[in-house]
Amino acid sequence: MTNLFHYFSLIKLVMMSDLPTADIHFVKLTTSWIIMMISVAGICFLVSELTRNYSQVDKLWSLMPVLYSLRTLASYQSPRLLIMCILVMIWGFRLSFNFYRKGGYNIIPWKGEEDYRWKIMRQNPKLKGRFRFGLFNLIFISFYQNLLILLFSSPLLLVAKYNTSGLSLLDIAAALLMLLFIITESIADNQQDRFQKQKRYIRQQDRLFTHSLNNGFLSEGLWRFVRHPNFISEQIIWISFYLFGVAASGKWINWTLTGSFLLVLLFLGSTEFTEHISSSKYPGYSAYKKEVPKFFPRIFR
Repeated sequence: MTNLFHYFSLIKLVMMSDLPTADIHFVKLTTSWIIMMISVAGICFLVSELTRNYSQVDKLWSLMPVLYSLRTLASYQSPRLLIMCILVMIWGFRLSFNFYRKGGYNIIPWKGEEDYRWKIMRQNPKLKGRFRFGLFNLIFISFYQNLLILLFSSPLLLVAKYNTSGLSLLDIAAALLMLLFIITESIADNQQDRFQKQKRYIRQQDRLFTHSLNNGFLSEGLWRFVRHPNFISEQIIWISFYLFGVAASGKWINWTLTGSFLLVLLFLGSTEFTEHISSSKYPGYSAYKKEVPKFFPRIFR
């Protein structure tokens, strides 16, 4: 516990580094972020261990950045923070809706569909057993993922630090990029949702994804150009979000880059795991991997 306290004290010091002047409001803001994150991580751990549903953080993934943005905007009012808050709310609503239609939310908060990957990971020999998976849940699922959400939301804090700096062309570029890839991710998720419904209910009247239905996995629409259009869109959304901090501070490389960098690493690992599952389930997936790039479409074929 002492080590954990020192760790978050270090995060707080980094957040408050190079402040133009001592700002008690900023100290309170960063402290509230950290308290919020630790509290939510602890609740996620306890609820997931009691219910054996390990998608508690998944339920909050689209909500926590909204809470961080609203908390920040309540302390510092600036046009840039308002734009960031609106964009995060649009992103959060869209992602929450997508999670809802997959059965992730329930009227009883701790219920709802669990991500199929957690079920598979529980069968991993290295994680099998209540104690080992519980430790994995504590360190990675509950605490690390909540820390990651805090970190990729942290450009809000950098903008709060430099809240007097005016808007620039970089802000416009960041906002347009975020909107573009929120739309792209929406299209990809809608196509995946429609495909899964066709697959589940065998809707013969809707033949939009005939080839994909024969293969068992989606390879049409945006998925014809890249294997994971939703994953790459999500990564670019938060890389674009980082640019707001650059615009505010004038520093192209700053500590908030940690969040988007770690998010990219998470998606790389998650993609490998997801593709390993798909390759074992669908004979044609290996050929699909050879023909279609993972994240970035081929310009010249």
